Amino acid sequence: MLTEVREAYHFIFEEALLKEIADCGNLKEYAEGDKIIEIGEYVTAMPLLLDGAIKILREDKDGDELLLYFLERGDTCAMTLSCCLGQTKSGIRAVAERDTKLIMIPIEKMEEWTSKYKSWRNFVFESYHTRLSEMLDTIDTIAFMNMDQRLMRYLQDKAKINQSEALSVTHQEISYDLHTSRVVISRLLKKLELEGKIQLQRNNIIVLDL
Repeated sequence: MLTEVREAYHFIFEEALLKEIADCGNLKEYAEGDKIIEIGEYVTAMPLLLDGAIKILREDKDGDELLLYFLERGDTCAMTLSCCLGQTKSGIRAVAERDTKLIMIPIEKMEEWTSKYKSWRNFVFESYHTRLSEMLDTIDTIAFMNMDQRLMRYLQDKAKINQSEALSVTHQEISYDLHTSRVVISRLLKKLELEGKIQLQRNNIIVLDL
């Protein structure tokens, strides 16, 4: 497991911390579409992403979802950090965007490493800053972008996260992530195709404008 930890975090953490992560962490694997963290659950460990990708979702009172941001290898979720340290229930849902491998860090180690390792402390602060910036970016897209612009940005982000311009995603799934109707998404996808930005296939959406 140390090799996998090194590959994902060697550019962030020193060797001593990498070894501690591998020694005390609990390895978890999830298939695409699996729920990793559910809204209302207590979070007892902090996830470090070794491979794959995760999407972080928020839910309104009617049960409709909104995509906040994606996580990639080398990332963690700042909202999960807050839940761990504050021992509060999760306010987000984390779903595997593709097959994903995590290492879960116990709460007591998170606190210990904050004083023991400057690299860990910097990583935690930087994670808070990055995720906050992404959430502000999400708010900006909702407030200032038209739905077709939001949709195109979503497709570009999804292609980047999945490392492929061919996306196997349904119109219904997109509508859930963007908090709108399937009919609206289908209409806007056709518009984007006519503009030459995407290509619609039977089971895929090809993102041409990356």
